Amino acid sequence: MQHILLGRDKQIIKEETVKQPLPHMDFRFANPFIVLHHMPPKAIAPGQTLRIHPHPHRGFAPVTFMLQGEGYHKDSAGHNEIVQAGDAQWMFAGKGLLHSEGPSERLLRDGGTQELLQLWVNVPAVNKFGEPTYQSARKAEQPLVLEQEGVNLRLVSGEFDGKTGPIKSITPVISVVGEIGMGKTVQFNATAGYWTLLYIAKGSISINQETIPQYNLIVFEKDNEEIILTAEDDTQILFLSAEPIEEPVAAKDNFVMNTAEEINQAMADYANGAFGSLAF
Repeated sequence: MQHILLGRDKQIIKEETVKQPLPHMDFRFANPFIVLHHMPPKAIAPGQTLRIHPHPHRGFAPVTFMLQGEGYHKDSAGHNEIVQAGDAQWMFAGKGLLHSEGPSERLLRDGGTQELLQLWVNVPAVNKFGEPTYQSARKAEQPLVLEQEGVNLRLVSGEFDGKTGPIKSITPVISVVGEIGMGKTVQFNATAGYWTLLYIAKGSISINQETIPQYNLIVFEKDNEEIILTAEDDTQILFLSAEPIEEPVAAKDNFVMNTAEEINQAMADYANGAFGSLAF
């Protein structure tokens, strides 16, 4: 294990705080993995109205894994959908759009619990100004991998364990999300030379006789091809693996580009209305 990064509290808007293990003061990026946020279980009181208002993105794919509750998505490219617990959504921002997100109308009206992971997946420079796209995958559409009793791991994207995930991404990414029952041992095979990460959303695991509790992100050495872990509690994890993008990264606000000049241009474009409009 190259790094074990504990998610620190980060306030993303006035009313919303998440756990952020990536980027971290000890480790910046595992390009194409730029940002990982975990909104831990949050009680939504009936009658709330809180949502994250329209904001811009350019140059990467914001990906959401809904763990509990229901998520609302709307963007200026015309996509509008509700995702349920276990579902995933993969929005490619491309040349730029506005995006609004938060609990669904039903969840705001009736109350409940909301929990999600959001991952920023980078794309190569040649793809950054492509047309925005949107995909989602229902929980039932995600094939089970590493199957055994007490293990419920689902493949969202990429090819893994002889299966193919339903989401197609510009940057080939293996993403597996799900649950491992207490005492169960699972072996993940990784590709040498790839960035491979494991986030513990709930519970704790043991790797190489070391116990690692929830809210930690493990960054493995790139030559690691076998990852054997045992769940010490009922555990929920996100496993990620991808070939590195060997390009410079400039990330600021809601943009992921290659240079500071491109970030400044994105900010200017947003200020000038180039990202369109989105009715909240």
